[in-house]
Amino acid sequence: MPGTEGYEALPQFPKRSALPFRRTIRRQELRQIVPLAETTIYEMERRGEFPRRFNLTARCVVWDLAEVEAWVEERKQAPRGRTTRPDVHQRKTRPVRASSSKT
Repeated sequence: MPGTEGYEALPQFPKRSALPFRRTIRRQELRQIVPLAETTIYEMERRGEFPRRFNLTARCVVWDLAEVEAWVEERKQAPRGRTTRPDVHQRKTRPVRASSSKT
């Protein structure tokens, strides 16, 4: 777990590095940390609700691990209020018929 003694002792997280860098992760590792669909992550990035990806090269996209971990912690600390359900009548595919929703 981040912040623990064992985590800091891992070789990929050096305490004092010759180069001041922050660890980045690629899509596969991000999916292990945040089990959301790629389109969900993309939409959340566009709305500013998720850490932004950036290009290391033209074909290599990464996220800052510290930002992703901070986002997860923020989500864990958020109050769990009553969530609103989406209006199924506004669906563009497979809309719910008005007669089937009445009981």
